[in-house]
Amino acid sequence: MSLANRNLVVVDDLSNGEVEALFSLSDEMSNSMDKQSGVCRGKIMASLFFEPSTRTRLSFEVAMHRLGGSVVSAVDIGATSLAKGESIADMARVVGSYADIIVIRHPWEGAAKVVADYAGVPVINAGDGSHQHPTQTLCDLYTIKKEKQTIEGLNISLCGDLKHGRTIHSLTYALARFGATIHFRPSPGLELPEHVKRKLTTEYTGRLESYDNQSDIAKVRFFPLDAIYMTPSKPHQLANIPDVSLQIEMKTGVDALYITRLQKERLMATAESQDLKTDYPVIDRKSLKGKEFKRTLVMHPLPRVDELAYEMDADPRSMYFKQAACGVPIRMALIALLSGAKEVSIAKEADSFVHNMDYPIYRRNFGVKCQNQNCVSVNESRYITPEFGIINLEPLTLRCAYCEHEVHPQYIASSDWHEGKVDTKKYHRADSHWARKIKPENLIIFDSGGEAEAHGFKPSHYAREHHLR
Repeated sequence: MSLANRNLVVVDDLSNGEVEALFSLSDEMSNSMDKQSGVCRGKIMASLFFEPSTRTRLSFEVAMHRLGGSVVSAVDIGATSLAKGESIADMARVVGSYADIIVIRHPWEGAAKVVADYAGVPVINAGDGSHQHPTQTLCDLYTIKKEKQTIEGLNISLCGDLKHGRTIHSLTYALARFGATIHFRPSPGLELPEHVKRKLTTEYTGRLESYDNQSDIAKVRFFPLDAIYMTPSKPHQLANIPDVSLQIEMKTGVDALYITRLQKERLMATAESQDLKTDYPVIDRKSLKGKEFKRTLVMHPLPRVDELAYEMDADPRSMYFKQAACGVPIRMALIALLSGAKEVSIAKEADSFVHNMDYPIYRRNFGVKCQNQNCVSVNESRYITPEFGIINLEPLTLRCAYCEHEVHPQYIASSDWHEGKVDTKKYHRADSHWARKIKPENLIIFDSGGEAEAHGFKPSHYAREHHLR
């Protein structure tokens, strides 16, 4: 099977079977590194890193050199025409005419999708703001699979900054797909975003159970437990008795503990952010001395700051430098596949997940926009039309096509008002029956009543009631 000319913007761009095939190719390349120098000979990779990076950038560039290809790079927005006001789309078109494949890291969420939309060559997301980091997730899954031989049925704890950690968001979706049970252990105030939780519970087959952080069981000596995602392969009979269910989970042990640093670059300079830094727990040998951690893999995407003690480096459970080393063969395989230099065969039984949620698309250049100020659609509004998936009608919920943040709009209207008469051009509350009645292709959504009225709509009886509340 060929993956040529595909993009990897989010982790769900690859099916389970494609991930397994990529791992097999990574093994093959790793075992014969000296024989790979002709795979991408004559091909050029553009390495665009507009945020700091060591492992991701260098492993991508080393991977291309190992494959016999060439690399051109840009590592500072200030040294590019983006600093002059050039759009990401224009940059993508130009770079796509120079290179055969593009790797991009950018601080705006959804920037990689814009590059993929306009470049005309395969694009790999190397991290876009707090959104996703799919190739890090491939390294993480590969490490777990090499050490544990499987991912299905494992108990894996995700700890630290779950709010801003893009590696956490990608890994959460991938672990759910591969059948792991996930323990979410955030540092207080840095819980998994609601839009990530909602996607996890609506698009994957397991079940998310919330826990009381004050429970003695939930504390377990380090980061407090916030929630558990239960894999479908495990029974849910005890879901109504959380503490008993948790005790059973902990008796089986923690197979992997994935710790992330506090993403200080994503925090506003406030007193609250200072508290987050002060209260951030530390993983060390003492915190992992219990029998449930006897065979736990200690993982970290790096770089670390103070959240992972240096004494753990000599501990045989520590995997973080192995994770980093996996970056070269994993990214070699990915570049080779997306550039069309290699093909793979995929076992049908391995291809158990193909992400294909067919939500109605809402796309208009007025009325509603993403509320995430770090979304590329907000920052590049000159040419990007806001686009959303309509993921729910009760209540009306939109998911941004770029950053995946949710929008819960207040008002709706129809473009098919009765006989085109102005006096029947009304807008309604989003929670009224009109949300179900209006056809998706006729739906117009507004952030506010003022926005609706600015476009010539008058409040219906339902909308006036809402104004009076």
